[in-house]
Amino acid sequence: MKKEATGSYSHVLKYTGIFGSVQGLNIVVSLVRNKLIAVILGPNGMGLASLFNTTVNFISQATNLGISFSAVKHVSELFDRGDEAAIADFVRVVRAWSLLTALVGMLVCIVAGPALSNFTFAWGDHTLHFVLLSPAVGLLAITGGETAILKGARQLRSLAVIQVYTVLAALVISVPVYYFFGQTGIVPVIVLMALVSMLLAIRYSYRLYPLQLRGGRGVLGEGMEMVKLGVAFVVAGVMGSGAEVLIRSFLNVSSGDLDVVGLYNAGFMLTVTYAGMVFSAMETDYFPRLSSVNHDAAATNLTVNRQIEVSLLIVSPMLAALIISLPLLIPILFTSKFLPMVSMAQVAVFSMYIKAISLPVSYIMLAKGDSLGYMVLEGIYDVLLVVLIVLGYRHWGLFGTGVALSLSYLLDILMVGAYAYLRYQYRPSVPVIFYAALQFSLGLAAYTVTLIDNSFIYWTLGMLICLVSLLVSVYILHQKTSLWASLIGKLKKRFRKNG
Repeated sequence: MKKEATGSYSHVLKYTGIFGSVQGLNIVVSLVRNKLIAVILGPNGMGLASLFNTTVNFISQATNLGISFSAVKHVSELFDRGDEAAIADFVRVVRAWSLLTALVGMLVCIVAGPALSNFTFAWGDHTLHFVLLSPAVGLLAITGGETAILKGARQLRSLAVIQVYTVLAALVISVPVYYFFGQTGIVPVIVLMALVSMLLAIRYSYRLYPLQLRGGRGVLGEGMEMVKLGVAFVVAGVMGSGAEVLIRSFLNVSSGDLDVVGLYNAGFMLTVTYAGMVFSAMETDYFPRLSSVNHDAAATNLTVNRQIEVSLLIVSPMLAALIISLPLLIPILFTSKFLPMVSMAQVAVFSMYIKAISLPVSYIMLAKGDSLGYMVLEGIYDVLLVVLIVLGYRHWGLFGTGVALSLSYLLDILMVGAYAYLRYQYRPSVPVIFYAALQFSLGLAAYTVTLIDNSFIYWTLGMLICLVSLLVSVYILHQKTSLWASLIGKLKKRFRKNG
């Protein structure tokens, strides 16, 4: 257990694979859904849906007081003690605060409707749309509280099932509504999906900790420590969501065309969102392990560096393949109308190479409770992102936004790395530096191939580079882990049993 607790290569690879597989299934279903929606709504409709979704997320994060994050820590501590009575009491506190933030969020969405309409859109009055979206904000607040309870109680299987059911529901609900109602169905779909997510969360959470309506007096006062902890993360989340709203609003207003927003959003999904599935194990597995050793500098460095190594080795072959195959994938995943975002997405892929390094390092601040440092660095990053997107789009159009995304992540790792180096004595290991240089070079080689016009040379060299990246990762992981030997042993054991 000690070996696993400090983050052995086998442990990191195992849980990265488990949680990544769940996200992979979700992404496959999402790709089918997005393909159908792209055909039905086109870039214009997807751009409108993106504006509404980012605005709802912005208001939600601005009003939820960070309960979806801070409650996990408190519930987890009580769960480790095995104090069922204390857990039940604190669950009531979480639910009371979630309900309060839900009501406040809905009110803010309604009151701010006219301002949001004027700021987000260059034409028309969309105030009514934001009023109708207010229930989604409230439902997201309830969902966040219940999900935090499940995370704190280590209900990882329930959380995985909820994710799968949610993405399947999104497919079943959104496609028929968009087919029959077109863009008019965007607002109802957002609200319906928020409702489905909430119902799934409370189904599993209430089964674990049934709802108690009695004895609620004074529960809000008991949650002040939880709320204080979440404030810094609210600010960071608001800045992040605000940056996304600013970017999409800028693209909408500057171009006067929702197609540009839809193309940017599709490219962002393919690179930052979908490629990020490998990082899904960070919050559920890596963060608790890092927190348990955060007072030991040597153990912290070991845990962080091993997480970076495994993340890099897993994600790099996928990223190289994504760079090469985007011209083929985009018409399949969306439509040929989305081909203008190929060059943007290809250069934006490099942001994920950098994220594989920066994300594990940034979690050092969270593990040590340095919420102020985390908030400040996130704020600086968000400002840089918006500025670079604006400059990139004005100089190079949609391609410039992809350059800006990768450049913003590069500046982020420089800031986060320097902060962790000076304050927490974090030191990247030699393997981290070597693997990063090797796989990033292969990524650059893959990108260079995209500049070749000859199709035969393009695909031959492209596939060769992807194969080299894959073989490098497989070889190194094979040397560092015992999973292959373990798998072969299990297969032999099963064969002997059946024989």
